[in-house]
Amino acid sequence: MRITVPFAGEGSGVGELTWGQFAAWRSMRVVQATEWAGGTMPLDEGTTVRDVVATLGFIMSRHQSLRTRLLPGDGDGDSPPRQILSNSGTVTLEVYDDDGDPEALAATIRAAYEAAPWDPYTDWPVRMAVVADAGNPDRALWFVALYCHMVIDGYGFEALIADLANLDTATGRHLAPVAGVQPLELAAAQQGPAARRAHQASLRYWEKHLRAIEPRRFPVPLTPQPPRWCEATLTSPATHLALAAVAARTKVHTGTILLAAYAVMLGRLSGQPVGAFRIVVSNRFRPGFAESVSNLAQAGLAVIDTGGCTFDEAVARTFKAQLTAGMYAYYHPRDLWSLVDRVGTERGVDLDTGCYFNDRRRSAAQAPAAGVPSAARIADAFAAGALRWGPSSDEWDPTCFLHVDAATDAVELTWRVDTAAVSPTMVETCLRGIESLIVTAALDPAPSGPAAPRKPAAGPDAGTPLAEPAVPAR
Repeated sequence: MRITVPFAGEGSGVGELTWGQFAAWRSMRVVQATEWAGGTMPLDEGTTVRDVVATLGFIMSRHQSLRTRLLPGDGDGDSPPRQILSNSGTVTLEVYDDDGDPEALAATIRAAYEAAPWDPYTDWPVRMAVVADAGNPDRALWFVALYCHMVIDGYGFEALIADLANLDTATGRHLAPVAGVQPLELAAAQQGPAARRAHQASLRYWEKHLRAIEPRRFPVPLTPQPPRWCEATLTSPATHLALAAVAARTKVHTGTILLAAYAVMLGRLSGQPVGAFRIVVSNRFRPGFAESVSNLAQAGLAVIDTGGCTFDEAVARTFKAQLTAGMYAYYHPRDLWSLVDRVGTERGVDLDTGCYFNDRRRSAAQAPAAGVPSAARIADAFAAGALRWGPSSDEWDPTCFLHVDAATDAVELTWRVDTAAVSPTMVETCLRGIESLIVTAALDPAPSGPAAPRKPAAGPDAGTPLAEPAVPAR
């Protein structure tokens, strides 16, 4: 069954894309696929289909990003589109009868939504469904919601969830004004002098490092394997526990510790202790951005030197690099891409800036630990780490992309790589090495040697780290 849900909200008009929208649009053109945020969840007992209808109408009315579609750009096919905001319309909620396993049915619906074509010029950027009790059609059991990455990022998704508290479910009344900058407003502001100054400062920072970094993150080219891109995921309870201990000692959030371990391992595998990392910067610290339901995240550039230092020192260097990267992650991506091409041409090299790190735990990465686990508990958990290989494909991706996710009493590390630069053996070495580094740092707060060599004595060995951290046997 399909229910038509009307909505009406403030604001309408046409404008340029925001910088975040532009980056997401270009990314989807490159990979030729739509990127979605969201998922499935069970609904509280007593939730009705009417409640879900009210929620869908509420979010569409409240948040201009969800009422935004695209208009074709002028000129040739490479011209960027513009955004068009509508103040009213209708959206569809799909209702499915429970077939005995509502969770599995919700997962099937989600997969179908992710695979179905999406037209940014005619379709709303929201896909929503509910699984209802077949014997009581108004009783809602499971929920499916996907939002196109063009209009929302991870922190925007958190802002959307937080804003649901402003819906009076009994009356449908909105309990507070909408907070946070809206996309059309932001696009206009990004044409102004303050945003342009931030843009130019960011480009100067990037250019300084682009002229100094090694051209290739992994200098030894490999024979690509078919399919070319592969990935693996390490689910690590020990890392989850050890992060709490290291964070308590170093006074930084756990995402910094994971990035430091990643930097150390890539320094070992590549033979280059100084590395450039594209990190996802939320930009939510900027005025008016914190509560905005929109896409504000951009890639910052963190240059980290792990040579000749202990792991705690590597963490401190990583923290400083992250702060600096965040200051200079507000720019128009079109001009950055041109800058990368220009500097590469002037240096006579093909610059590889495709080493990414994305901590998708968001605010969970900064949450204070309830307590520091004992060394025995951390050591006991080390044997429980499990590595599984994900699907390989020939769909284009960067050189390497490490995603961090939260799991039940564990951390999940997913590393997707281009096998022309990183072998599958190196993938497992890197993921296991990150785990080992952090566990070692938790068990031995004063290591005797450096986390990574100042300068490698020989070229990198594809698949063997230059030094193994001491960890409990599995």
